[in-house]
Amino acid sequence: MQFFNRLNPGVRYMLIASFLFALMGAFAKLLSSSMPPVEVVFFRNVIGVILIVASLAKVPFSHKGGKPFLLIFRGVIGFLSLLAFFYNIAHISLADAMTFSRTSPIFTALFAAWFLKESIGKKGWIAVFIGFIGVVFIMQPSGITLSKTDILGLFSGVGAALAYTSVRELKKYYDTRAIVLSFMGAGTAGPILLMGISYFVPTGDLDFILGKFVMPKSSEWLYILGLGIFSTLAQTYMTKAYGATRAGIAGAVSYTNILFSLFFGIMLGDSFPNVAGLFGIMLVVMGGILVAKEKV
Repeated sequence: MQFFNRLNPGVRYMLIASFLFALMGAFAKLLSSSMPPVEVVFFRNVIGVILIVASLAKVPFSHKGGKPFLLIFRGVIGFLSLLAFFYNIAHISLADAMTFSRTSPIFTALFAAWFLKESIGKKGWIAVFIGFIGVVFIMQPSGITLSKTDILGLFSGVGAALAYTSVRELKKYYDTRAIVLSFMGAGTAGPILLMGISYFVPTGDLDFILGKFVMPKSSEWLYILGLGIFSTLAQTYMTKAYGATRAGIAGAVSYTNILFSLFFGIMLGDSFPNVAGLFGIMLVVMGGILVAKEKV
């Protein structure tokens, strides 16, 4: 405990955030055994919407606005990315699902270069290459065909990266709460719409996006509460981490959530990754840390 207290405050906050994000994933996995991913996404976001709306009663939005379509895009793409992430949590190991999601900084570096004209640099390109090789080892394709979870895993990283890239531009125009609300609002309204459609459209291969509402059992309400509380706390500590230390340091430390997810996943019955999968996770972590160090 003394060692932990001596750490840089930003590092401490990010370690806590990473642990809480892994806990959020564990609760999502528990809920996924009895309800569709789209419903889990709904419960993940609705609590956040309530908290943000409550905060507006005390302190209204303060921004100039001007980018409504980009704000909507951020909300929708973030929601779809989260939906893909939660589908994978239900169907593959928690560590693999988290690793796919954590490819977002690597894709963000690419999108920032393409859309925002930010320079990646030689080390940045090396990091991107290492990250992509890591993804290949995790997927372990047997040919040119990828599985549904592989495709959705990649999309969870790409979608999150597009959302994060848009946030960089939106921060110039909107209150942070408005940006977060665009994501959580889409993550609340979207599932309601999709669950409604599910009563008229056969789910079939669209089970990653459709699913009928399942009334939670009494014990599952505790999981839902944990999902909402830990995701909100994780976001809070992550914000504090980036405010207390340099972005590169906080970004590098954030990869500990893969280790925490591996631990919780095994506790919930996941098998330990094989050699190729473990090597792939290590490469993704290495690539992400190198990208983060470019921001130090």
